[in-house]
Amino acid sequence: MGDTMDQLYSTYFSDIYRFLFSLCHNHHTAEDLVQETFFRAHLHIEDYQSESVKAWLFTVAYRSYIDYYRKQKRVSIKGQGFFSKLFDKKRTVEETVVVEEEIRELLDTVNALPEKHKMAVLLCDFNQLTYQETADVMEVSVTYVKVLLFRGRQALRKGRDE
Repeated sequence: MGDTMDQLYSTYFSDIYRFLFSLCHNHHTAEDLVQETFFRAHLHIEDYQSESVKAWLFTVAYRSYIDYYRKQKRVSIKGQGFFSKLFDKKRTVEETVVVEEEIRELLDTVNALPEKHKMAVLLCDFNQLTYQETADVMEVSVTYVKVLLFRGRQALRKGRDE
């Protein structure tokens, strides 16, 4: 069991961290929530019965975030380097600055979405969960996920065009 959790941790740490960071916008909080996610996963690994461990971990992460959010009076919003791994070390300083600005604009647009639209876009488009996996994480129907995605993507296109 320990080996299984270590493997899950090393395989999904980055995805879970990026997802939680995109929700809470705070590096330290995201790290704490990642630890909470894998702690809860370790406690309940024997209860896991889904076909996708990734979707199950995102569900655990989302529930950890919801529990945290409910305990907080307000969530701190900070614009840190969410996609820092996308930067190619061979890029020039000018190219890196342009990419960072584009990423910052995209994050601002995503963060401006209503919470459910944002969740659907983050789970499906950023983390490549299926519609069904996203529906399971969000505890809604697949049809509703598709509606949320459509509206979220539409708002993102509109925000990028402005």
